[in-house]
Amino acid sequence: MTDTLAVATRYVDALNAGDFATVASMFADDIVWHQPGGSQISGTYRGAPAVGGLLGNTMTLSEGTLKLVATGAPMVNGDVCAFPIHFSGKRSGAEMSMDGVDVLRVEGEKIAEVWLFSSVQADEDAFWGAS
Repeated sequence: MTDTLAVATRYVDALNAGDFATVASMFADDIVWHQPGGSQISGTYRGAPAVGGLLGNTMTLSEGTLKLVATGAPMVNGDVCAFPIHFSGKRSGAEMSMDGVDVLRVEGEKIAEVWLFSSVQADEDAFWGAS
């Protein structure tokens, strides 16, 4: 049986450390990632290569400044885990700093699906730019 809390804790620890190689290694091959909003990065991404491309794009667009930190303990309900985060970044004179919630679905010791929620979606969309 999958230990959702252990997987989520490892993910949160890697995020907090900025260890994106570990984060990426935790994704199932067929991961589904739901990026909210109406910006150029919004949408549903399917498969580890597509999600890896999205994450790389966020680092490029944020000029390497994107930072995510878990601000509370993971909350588990079966194979789903939610945890509060704070994320920030800068790009071309624009800045973003806000709270959110990340929700993970764990399957077989891997992260199978991710939903992101932002406290002020319009501000996040403005930061990333129009689609």
